[in-house]
Amino acid sequence: MRKLVLLVVLVLLAPAATAAPGPARTAIFYYPWYGAPARDGSYLHWGQAGHDPPADIASNYYPSRGAYSSSNPAVLAAQMREIAGAGVQEVVSSWWGLDSPENLRLWAVTRAAASLGLQVAVHIEPYDDRTVASVGADIEHLHGLGINDFYIYRAADFPAADWAQMNAGLTGVRVFAQTNLPGFAAAGKFTGLYTYDVLSYGASSFARMCAEAHRLKLLCAPSVGPGYMAMAATGDRRIKPRLYGATYDSMWRAALQAGADLVTITSYNEWNEGTQIEPAADRPKYETYDGAYGLLGKEAQRAYLLRTAYWATQLLSR
Repeated sequence: MRKLVLLVVLVLLAPAATAAPGPARTAIFYYPWYGAPARDGSYLHWGQAGHDPPADIASNYYPSRGAYSSSNPAVLAAQMREIAGAGVQEVVSSWWGLDSPENLRLWAVTRAAASLGLQVAVHIEPYDDRTVASVGADIEHLHGLGINDFYIYRAADFPAADWAQMNAGLTGVRVFAQTNLPGFAAAGKFTGLYTYDVLSYGASSFARMCAEAHRLKLLCAPSVGPGYMAMAATGDRRIKPRLYGATYDSMWRAALQAGADLVTITSYNEWNEGTQIEPAADRPKYETYDGAYGLLGKEAQRAYLLRTAYWATQLLSR
């Protein structure tokens, strides 16, 4: 047993993949929406569903950093160091429109990421009054500020023909549709597709999806994740168990075997849905990462970051 644990630790501690020039091969969904009273006046996203931060938060897991603020430069810098150290090349920042707090924080994310050689993309969420035309204007605006990759969540909210008209007018950007239907993405003239939802779209769907995407000359960017548990935040009783890391491994393995052009990771820090790989503390009444890849205690808190570094290296060495 000791030999097995030692082997797992040695694999986890393999050097992180270095960022290659050109388009990213690994990207991770990142949420800059958390707040704390000292910096933001109140707790943001930690207190939903009647929870009372900082001891009681809207997550089944508890972050090692506590109920932090995403506007804290020290937190942001440490998070970007973790992402870069995990071999990820692109940070996909959740974005809810020009008037949103996430837009105001985007530039801090960009600065912190750039200092470590990380690219930054934007995850365009279903903000109020979102239309295809407004998304097109958003992309042109953000591209003018240096953003080149865009991920459209819930792309199927609008007809493919409308997206095709928008995408035909864009240059110098990659635009990905969140869908598992390559035909829809091709009809919408998207660059590629990603799945994001690791609960609905499992490893078994990747081979079919990527084969069809490649036949249609699309980039295939399936989304992998460690699991899903959102009961504390939303009451959703559906769970995708982590299985001590086996879930994450199976999704990564399937993405590589499917010939993914880009692997997207759900997520770095979506604590409300329990898909995060950011370090989690060992606190009473909260889930932990104990047992993941044979690690326990303090070592287990970083288990998924370490494993991401391993898989990112495998992707870049193909």
